[in-house]
Amino acid sequence: MNDIAKFVAKGSAHVTLPAGLEPLDVAFVLLPKFTMLAFSSAIEPLRMANQLAQQVLFRWQVLSDDGAAVACSNGVPVMVDGAWGQAKPEGLVLVCSGVEPEGKASPALGDWLRSLWRRGRVVGGLCTGAYALAAAGILKGHRFTMHWDNIDAFAENHPDLQPARQVFCIDDRVMTCAGGVAAADLMLKLINDRFGATLGQEVMNMCLLTQRRQEEDLQTTSLAARLGTRHDKLLQAAAFMEAHIEEDFDLDACAAHLSLSRRQIERLFNRYLNITPVRYMNDLRLARGRSLLAETDMKVTEVAVACGYASTSHFSKSFRKKYGTSPYRFSHFGG
Repeated sequence: MNDIAKFVAKGSAHVTLPAGLEPLDVAFVLLPKFTMLAFSSAIEPLRMANQLAQQVLFRWQVLSDDGAAVACSNGVPVMVDGAWGQAKPEGLVLVCSGVEPEGKASPALGDWLRSLWRRGRVVGGLCTGAYALAAAGILKGHRFTMHWDNIDAFAENHPDLQPARQVFCIDDRVMTCAGGVAAADLMLKLINDRFGATLGQEVMNMCLLTQRRQEEDLQTTSLAARLGTRHDKLLQAAAFMEAHIEEDFDLDACAAHLSLSRRQIERLFNRYLNITPVRYMNDLRLARGRSLLAETDMKVTEVAVACGYASTSHFSKSFRKKYGTSPYRFSHFGG
């Protein structure tokens, strides 16, 4: 099958570009339980760019550890073109990962990625693909990102690396995105930069997207949007708590930091959030604990300390009350 037949579908919409443009090769490496949304959001804009231009602007291959199909996070198996160990990719190499990313990338894959990167290839990760790049020793000194739900767990296992909370990051030859539809934002950036804004806009139209997020845009809504208020002192108090989640919580210290009294902070939380500051802080800690239990191999005692609890028993009791299961059972069986 020639490249036109393989990579260029027929369509009525068209964008005129100069003939004979140099195509970009993209290799997708699928890891077990990768997220289908991120993968499809990355590969479909490339297909649409080819269709609109009616020429091969992008060529792609999909690879796995052994050349066999890979089950994504929803259980659907995805066919691949071959094993990454037998491939010699040019251009861009993107690792597609997803849930439970720790340890999904083998040492051999890390060696392969590092070798490609040292030879001048652009390497990247979709969703939690940055885990594989970290294992390969590629991320140090580079800006990178991953899905927000995995950042806390990643930071515990990689204290020397700090992910950004942006939708995507491009830093020299390291390209990462947070997954989900942020993969489309990353690919649209690539299409715009390489083949122009007109093609980029038409690809957006084909994807039914009304705007393209920029690299500096954050993955999640602001603290004000999450809390449903713009009260400055309340937002400052919530931010203070998030920044001190591993420490013994002292409401008086929080109040002093904001030049408020303890009673004033309590009234703010009660009025705007219908919750006490202590309960709010406890919910933050439990959410952090749940994330660490789900995404790391940390012991329950270690998670309790990382979430600011003075004792494992207090953490376990609070966790069971909120989530209906013990931390130990959740870490081993989910819930």
